[in-house]
Amino acid sequence: MEFSFLPWRRKGASLREQKRRAAVPMAMVTGWHVGALARGYEAQVRESYLRNAIAQRAVRLVAESAASAPWMSAPTGHPALQLLARPNPCQPGAAFIEALASHLVLAGNAYVEVVPGPDDMPLELHLLRPERVTVVPGPTGWPQEYRHTVGGTTVRYGVDPVTGRGDLLHIRTFHPLDDHYGLSPLEAAQLAIETHNAAGRWNKALLENAARPCGALVFEPGQGTTLTQEQFDRLKAEMEAGFQGAQNAGRPLLLEGGLKWQALSLSPAELDFIEARNAAAREVALAFGVPPMLLGLPGDNTYANYGEANRALWRLTVLPLLTKIADSLSAYLGHWWEGVSLDIDRNAIPALAADRERLWRQVATADFLSAQEKRRLLGLGGEGDG
Repeated sequence: MEFSFLPWRRKGASLREQKRRAAVPMAMVTGWHVGALARGYEAQVRESYLRNAIAQRAVRLVAESAASAPWMSAPTGHPALQLLARPNPCQPGAAFIEALASHLVLAGNAYVEVVPGPDDMPLELHLLRPERVTVVPGPTGWPQEYRHTVGGTTVRYGVDPVTGRGDLLHIRTFHPLDDHYGLSPLEAAQLAIETHNAAGRWNKALLENAARPCGALVFEPGQGTTLTQEQFDRLKAEMEAGFQGAQNAGRPLLLEGGLKWQALSLSPAELDFIEARNAAAREVALAFGVPPMLLGLPGDNTYANYGEANRALWRLTVLPLLTKIADSLSAYLGHWWEGVSLDIDRNAIPALAADRERLWRQVATADFLSAQEKRRLLGLGGEGDG
């Protein structure tokens, strides 16, 4: 089953009305890219976000920081700012921005559907999962439409061939080898994530064997005799049932005549897995733009203190991400509200209070500046003389 949004949004017609207008065979939209993209993305998310504590914490740190940033609009109090504060009945503004930032960080793509009201003005904003959306290029290579497939139903979102605007806002990161999809940090961090997970599984297996290295049970025959196959199988079964696993740790080993236990020590290469795991964790943090100090990783002395690392997170990762989101929303909502501008109120971010205090102190001591010039430098406008 398929719903069509083509041609691109008609004046006075809501999206819900256009969903009932056209239907085309499902076979037309089930391309290989949909399945391949979904399978690859789901596998990456399961291996990293769902099974790796470092990657999950890094993503949540970036997304939750972005959700905590205060927004402002020009002109002040614009309806677009109110829409962003309450995008839809199911999500408050902070949850919407957190999910949007998470999609960008995990997939490199984020899709926002704008649902207009009876007056054809934006009424709600909804997020679509990235792996369910496919970009369909036209004859010139530019997107011709977007197709969202879930539960056997496909919804088509058209793109205006003249302006390039579509029924769906697509925010993506830069990808040097793809014209239509963004680059996910998971792709760059995949090897480090796999290394970190493999080291964790190795450590878990070692703990399940009483946190001791393996050993060998040596049979010393008295007169050239050897163990029969039946004796060998019985001895192996008794060892597995009575002495392997963490629940059997510390149990004494009773050996029959001719048997001797010989412990095997770990090699230096095997003992170095802890440092390899920490190095992989730092690479994961680097891929997501999070200072390793904020994730509690040992061996990282890049920043003098926790506060400096937090400011670096905001300056180098969170603010650029929010700037991309704000510019994209402003340009897209400008189709309805011409000249609207959404931005982040940097003066109200607690993590940047030290930078703001330093700027105020520098401006206050600049005697060669007038009061109006100082106000403009501080973002307060040029009014007033005191």
